[in-house]
Amino acid sequence: MGKVHGSLARAGKVKSQTPKVEKQDKKKLPKGRALKRLKYTRRFASVTTVTKRR
Repeated sequence: MGKVHGSLARAGKVKSQTPKVEKQDKKKLPKGRALKRLKYTRRFASVTTVTKRR
């Protein structure tokens, strides 16, 4: 077995210190075909012509 970095007594120290934040409600993403359509429109359809720079 490999060597352990530092003492295991401190394991999980940071996680226990961070304040608990409740998860926020998010709008549900479309599934399947509709998601593919959304991605396409975001990536390709709405992109304006990008000029090449040198």
